[in-house]
Amino acid sequence: MSIIDFEAPLHTAHRDNHTHLDVNGGWLRPAVFGAMDGLVSNLALMTGVAGGAVAPHVIVVTGLAGLAAGALSMAAGEYTSVASQRELVLAELEIERQQLRKHPVDEMEELAELYVSRGVEPALAREVAMQMSRDPEQALEIHAREELGIDPDDLPSPMVAAVSSFASFALGAMIPLLPYLLGATTLWPAVLMALLGLFACGAVVSRVTARSWWYSGLRQLVLGGAAAGVTYILGTWIGGAVG
Repeated sequence: MSIIDFEAPLHTAHRDNHTHLDVNGGWLRPAVFGAMDGLVSNLALMTGVAGGAVAPHVIVVTGLAGLAAGALSMAAGEYTSVASQRELVLAELEIERQQLRKHPVDEMEELAELYVSRGVEPALAREVAMQMSRDPEQALEIHAREELGIDPDDLPSPMVAAVSSFASFALGAMIPLLPYLLGATTLWPAVLMALLGLFACGAVVSRVTARSWWYSGLRQLVLGGAAAGVTYILGTWIGGAVG
């Protein structure tokens, strides 16, 4: 007996509401994690320096330097990483294009066999592969999706990755700096604002996970707070040792 009723009517409610979240995270995941990285790393850097009992302006300079260095490093790293990935994909696409040009029948048979392995009847699989192989560009796109798992029309942009990484990291790194820039002379307002930012980032991340917002927020708050606490203790110890 068939488990799936293929002749069942398509209900309007199901058609209108049958949507899924972007499991890859879309733009939200890299943006939030970039901001979180900037927040945690700059908070830890500033608390480490503050542990050495330095003047407030030294902490501000340290925070600004950490923001600039971290954001530039993130941008350069993302640009290089995405550009290298893109170049690799383009090279693989060129290899596949040459194979389609030199061995079109073999490539068509390969596509048909792939459909057969997924449960399509051999005759139908061959007919589908034959029709899809008539257009060279369409054939290339299908082989890229099926064999390489990539979409030739949706390759990542190195510049977009670099700019977004720079901006998100800088935004996160600015959070613990704001109290000092607004006139604070002690570390605690910066720590409080940073912890609130960590909780907010964690809560936003729950939109692309199955966790509740409060669990994700508390988890990030604890981890970021622990990193800041460890560097503060190290800064206090080092400051006392060299002072």
